[in-house]
Amino acid sequence: MIIDKKLTLVSMFSGCGGVDLGFSQAGYEILWANDFDADACETYKHNIGDIIHGDVTQMEVPDIDDLDVLTAGFPCQPFSNAGSRKGTDDPKGRLYKQTFKFIEKLMPKVVVFENVRGLLSTKTADGKLIDEIVDTLTNKFGYHVNYRLLNFSHFGVPQNRIRVILIAVKNKNYVDHIFPEVTENIDLSLEATLKGVTEDLPNQNEIMRLNPQALHYGSMIPEGGSWKNLPYEVLPERWKKIRDNMEKYHYPNFFRRYARNEIQGTITAAFKPENAGVWHPTKDRIYTVREIARIQTFPDTFVFKGRNIKSKYQQIGNAVPPHMARQVAEQLKHYILKTKISELKRQKVESTELNVNRPIHEQKIRISL
Repeated sequence: MIIDKKLTLVSMFSGCGGVDLGFSQAGYEILWANDFDADACETYKHNIGDIIHGDVTQMEVPDIDDLDVLTAGFPCQPFSNAGSRKGTDDPKGRLYKQTFKFIEKLMPKVVVFENVRGLLSTKTADGKLIDEIVDTLTNKFGYHVNYRLLNFSHFGVPQNRIRVILIAVKNKNYVDHIFPEVTENIDLSLEATLKGVTEDLPNQNEIMRLNPQALHYGSMIPEGGSWKNLPYEVLPERWKKIRDNMEKYHYPNFFRRYARNEIQGTITAAFKPENAGVWHPTKDRIYTVREIARIQTFPDTFVFKGRNIKSKYQQIGNAVPPHMARQVAEQLKHYILKTKISELKRQKVESTELNVNRPIHEQKIRISL
């Protein structure tokens, strides 16, 4: 595709820059970016460019004409099963409203939101939050909205990461053509993902320190297994109580160690080795900062900054994988540059029919043409 203009982006809740890096790789110019986390801003500045650190609720909307895309990954913790689940009762859960202030003034050609799947089941006083967002974009600002619950591994990200992506455009004829196509025939195994990681790569020697008990039990987990593979008699007493009544505790998968030929599970900001599958497939340790950056598709040249190692894990876990962001950015060019609908092939995209209340491993993700 030949581009005769520089496409532009305003990025809200930018974090360390996963979305912005992907859009930059696709040729977009970032005109304005913001985040509240100082460490994430330090990482962003080192790798991408200028970003405004501070509370977006206290900021004036920038003066920008003819904006192409506004992206916003407003805080997901209030909507996440791993977070507070307070929804809009949490002040962070109301930050999505700030995007409306920016949209009203800037009126971008495209709006892109990314969030956890809990967004779809979050309720407000008037109904579902997702319905409020769609209604505002549609009836107040005149957009046509399409949102999907996507498994990013179907788009080349080496991780079963389930997220909502909402895209709003002004021309309804394009609304069914604004999601990227499913990627096929790519090796997304951990073995392929971590291939070539060496000690001289940035952040490779940074790893979260664990307590002796965690290291003890983690080292006992076989490749491709979890705490369920351990003999009952070696378990701590609290684990025995859970093992005795697995249904009550919703069949937890403590100390998950994915095998080399498997796709990694979701990398989260709450990087807890007990509750997340973050153990290296063949080594008696959890992933390094560089290794989880690989799983999140950050290039090896992207250096993570911050006060401590925990902060770097959180930055990566909170980020949108740049590879996914780039694919969205590339697909949006067809709309922004007005590719003829007749020239767009029918895309293979994921259906929207994932059940947000069921564990992802119990669901079949259907692909439609």
